[in-house]
Amino acid sequence: MNRTISAAFVFSVLGVGAALAQTTSTPSSTVSPAGTATTSTKPAAVNTNGANTTAAAPVAGANSFTMAQAQKRIESQGYTEVSALTKDDKSIWRGHAMKNGKAVDVALDYQGNVTSN
Repeated sequence: MNRTISAAFVFSVLGVGAALAQTTSTPSSTVSPAGTATTSTKPAAVNTNGANTTAAAPVAGANSFTMAQAQKRIESQGYTEVSALTKDDKSIWRGHAMKNGKAVDVALDYQGNVTSN
């Protein structure tokens, strides 16, 4: 009887361990304010500029981008004439820019996501 209980205990512990070992998350790559790639298990919002969205961007949060870094990040996404950048009460950089010959309002969140209207 003790042998049966011991065997059941061992198999249940092994079964739980195997189930826990299957729980993984895939890291997503983001760009830090310094411009270097970092990984995170938190999914970033999607830069869509009018396409289908999978997350609500811009995401509010403590933004460590300087104004110069914010401008550079926005320009790296194909925007030109970036101007009037200010950080709002949710730490999102907002300003004006040109894209494909059209004037747009742009936003940059702490994750590095650039969005426009």
